[in-house]
Amino acid sequence: MKAVIQRVTKGKVIIEGKIKAQIGQGLMILLGIEQEDGQEDIDWLSQKIVNLRIFNDTNDQMNLSVKNIHGDIILVSQFTLHASTKKGNRPSYIKAAKPDAAIPLYEKFISSLEDKFGKNIQTGEFGAMMQLDFINDGPVTIIIDSKIRV
Repeated sequence: MKAVIQRVTKGKVIIEGKIKAQIGQGLMILLGIEQEDGQEDIDWLSQKIVNLRIFNDTNDQMNLSVKNIHGDIILVSQFTLHASTKKGNRPSYIKAAKPDAAIPLYEKFISSLEDKFGKNIQTGEFGAMMQLDFINDGPVTIIIDSKIRV
């Protein structure tokens, strides 16, 4: 699993002109699921995300997690995170899991994230054409791959 985590002051997901999800301060997470992903990736990555200390404390140091600040989370599935651009100019998405495998993993990831976060998260809609509107705070953007844990 690959996640792009953005610290935001506000964010929303729009589908067909309607707001599907909306938050204030928190995290906008784009999640790419590949064929080889499983429960171990879900557990490790969801734990890492909710405890990631990327929010400023009173000394203006990044020492607080989204849990610490009582922020919110939006999770959006994004298979294009597994694009391969090694050959030619058209990206290949061969490593991205197909929907029949990805949807159950995405749903398990949502449950795991909510369990570790201690409250509900908001989501996009798997497979839908979405527009994301957010203000990246900092900017702070972190990329985490569950296959690279060093």
